[in-house]
Amino acid sequence: MKSIEAYREVFSEYLNSKISRKEPINLYDPMNYIMNLGGKRLRPTLTLVTADLFGGNHRHALDAALAVEIFHNFSLVHDDIMDDAPLRRGHATVHEKWDVNTAILSGDAMLILAYQLFESYEPETFQKLAKLFSKTAIEVCEGQQYDVDFENRDDVTIDEYLKMITYKTAVLLGASLKMGAIIAGASDREAQAIYDFGINLGIAFQIMDDYLDAFGDQASFGKQVGGDIIENKKTFLYLKTLEHLSPADAKQLTDLYSITPEDPEDKVRSVKELVVSSGAADLTQQAIEKYTNKALDILNSLERSEAEKTILKGFAHQLMRRTT
Repeated sequence: MKSIEAYREVFSEYLNSKISRKEPINLYDPMNYIMNLGGKRLRPTLTLVTADLFGGNHRHALDAALAVEIFHNFSLVHDDIMDDAPLRRGHATVHEKWDVNTAILSGDAMLILAYQLFESYEPETFQKLAKLFSKTAIEVCEGQQYDVDFENRDDVTIDEYLKMITYKTAVLLGASLKMGAIIAGASDREAQAIYDFGINLGIAFQIMDDYLDAFGDQASFGKQVGGDIIENKKTFLYLKTLEHLSPADAKQLTDLYSITPEDPEDKVRSVKELVVSSGAADLTQQAIEKYTNKALDILNSLERSEAEKTILKGFAHQLMRRTT
């Protein structure tokens, strides 16, 4: 087993070898732009890790890993359009740099290219990967729709929120891990266990993302800090705050989420004050730790050596402490 950084480097080299300028440039240049913006490459790296973890060869998993990364970036292109987001990884979003129509079409092409990458696998493996990928893709779309619906609802529950982030974020992390297991020929039980590990880690990851959206440093976070507050997103942070406020303060919070002020910074500042005073900031950190520990319990149940599992344990702890 290699280190996470070594696997990430292997993937990055493969990604760079696949990026080329093609015609029509207004279709392919936006794809190359979003793929070259960097990012953590978490999901494809994990596909390579699990291919080795279950006795396979990580190089056989490179096309599946690339499919995962292309799909992830496709979803970001479309999410940024829906959120009217100006920044992605500290740079202009695709629709800001080009235009909305170009971003939509390039995103559509990325989805198709992602599916094509599975064609390099043997029929039985191809079928398993394509079935998992299709299931995951539709769940991501369902999660995105729940997220959009929640913006116009005042009665979103914590359980509904957790379902939304499971679909929107966690299933892709789980699928990334499971793909490596499938390519390595792992048993169905092992493949499901590593998927469940990814689901819980994905939930922790998204709750941390929501926390950093409010309390992260914009220079390192790479996105507009306070963006979820400006967009009235019903995040875990918001729902926990609402749950622990007095009726008067709760009304103030819901009122803030019903307006679009001329100066959004005032709104962000006021909401963050309520988050801290309610104790929701600390409760959110506890939730991140809870789901990370659930993931680690599943990982510990796998019949693999401690040395083999160390890389994923370290990865989980790293996610819990991240600042970007």
